[in-house]
Amino acid sequence: MHSVLFIILFISLITLTIASDVLVFTDSDFDTKVKQHDILLAEFYAPWCGHCKRLAPEYEKAATILAKDDSPVALAKVDCTVEKQTCSKFGVGGYPTLKIFKNGEVAEDYNGPREADGIVSTMRAKAGPTYRVLETVADYEKFLEHNDHSIIGYFDSETNSLKDDLVKVANQLSEKFRFAYTTVKEVLDKAGHSNKIVVHQPKRLQSKFEDAFSVVEGVGDKIKTYIQGKIHGLVGHRTSSNAADYAKPVVVVYYNVDYVRDTKGTNYVRNRVLKVAKKLADEDVNVRFAISNPDEFRQDLTQFGISDTKKDAKHVVARGPKDEKYKMSEDFSYEALEEFARKVAKGDLEPYLKSEPIPEQTDGVKVLVAKNFDEIVNDNTKDVLIEFYAPWCGHCKTLAPKYDELAQTLKGETNIVIAKMDATANDVPSSYNVRGFPTLYFAPKNDKNNPKQYQGGREVDDFIKYLAKEATEPLNGYERDGTKKKGAGEEL
Repeated sequence: MHSVLFIILFISLITLTIASDVLVFTDSDFDTKVKQHDILLAEFYAPWCGHCKRLAPEYEKAATILAKDDSPVALAKVDCTVEKQTCSKFGVGGYPTLKIFKNGEVAEDYNGPREADGIVSTMRAKAGPTYRVLETVADYEKFLEHNDHSIIGYFDSETNSLKDDLVKVANQLSEKFRFAYTTVKEVLDKAGHSNKIVVHQPKRLQSKFEDAFSVVEGVGDKIKTYIQGKIHGLVGHRTSSNAADYAKPVVVVYYNVDYVRDTKGTNYVRNRVLKVAKKLADEDVNVRFAISNPDEFRQDLTQFGISDTKKDAKHVVARGPKDEKYKMSEDFSYEALEEFARKVAKGDLEPYLKSEPIPEQTDGVKVLVAKNFDEIVNDNTKDVLIEFYAPWCGHCKTLAPKYDELAQTLKGETNIVIAKMDATANDVPSSYNVRGFPTLYFAPKNDKNNPKQYQGGREVDDFIKYLAKEATEPLNGYERDGTKKKGAGEEL
């Protein structure tokens, strides 16, 4: 008997463990079940799809959060390798495909972020009004219990002009933040606010280092500016969906931030960061702070040469006002963090550069790395044509012999440099927008701050015609139209 009870209990525990808030729809029940929800996000997927596998945990997390909202949003999934009729009906041609349904009908394709926070913010904005009206004390208390910030207007009447300002801002920012207002006297009395807009921190972020709320200063457009600048407090929880909110300079502490499974452990470290942030804020030191989970920012961390994202690892990095990169080399401590942040604010640190070693150069294509880029490219005596490439790129491999031939053909042109840079192994300056490979730029010697992206053909003659026309000074061996000058040999 005891063994039977144990088995039942064990099975129940397993069931609870694997329970999911993502609904599973099939061909036989899709049309019926989708109509049961005012708004629903459906994922059409294939189990073997890599993108689907990466989305799965984020989708699960978002489903759990949205299911608990005051206006719940359902998330569902359809396995297109099995439920072929439904997937065909909605024209699914790739995986994952996400569609938003309202009242059982397709409203629009989902083109928003594919991580939990982004899915949540996007679907909340799609779900209904951009703000809530709090009619009772119970409504008010429930709104404040949320895991995210609460922006609440406390007004003595519906005709208050400040209320109109709040509604306008809510309409602009509701995809990122939660808004509500109340005119109920009992709520105003309980809150202790009247004719004010207040930003409330969620309980998980409240600490002894700052007030749990802040009163918005200003009216009109200043309300939006205040919220965007102040909502995250002294030390914000920076995620992939709100990273752009943080003005620079900003110091980010990466560690095992987890407000779902380990709020206490997360805040133990955050409180140490808060202590530094509070001290510097009191001194009006111009620097902001945030905490982040490295698993959300693996790609960003590689830009600082960081690949170790083990659970117990802590990394401190910063971005300066001009997006300069800084990395704290010392072990994490209160003292080291304070010193690092002060130097970031003063600009007293050498920016971090991801760079290969400076190579030996030949007569052909000059090899650029981050450490010699300024010396070679920003030399105001020479024009420079630069190829940004990736070692694995097939198009780059095809271009390589032609680019080498170009460099040999023009090696007598002392005012032009033909150069290349592995953009996967070196930091690329922000004035060069490299989003694919190969990307080529021409940096004229008299305007290095405004390089021109090369969009022409990729044969040697194409490059020569372009350079002959664009060169700051006429080429020795070519006319401006790219034809050889009379008497010029095959090799200059």
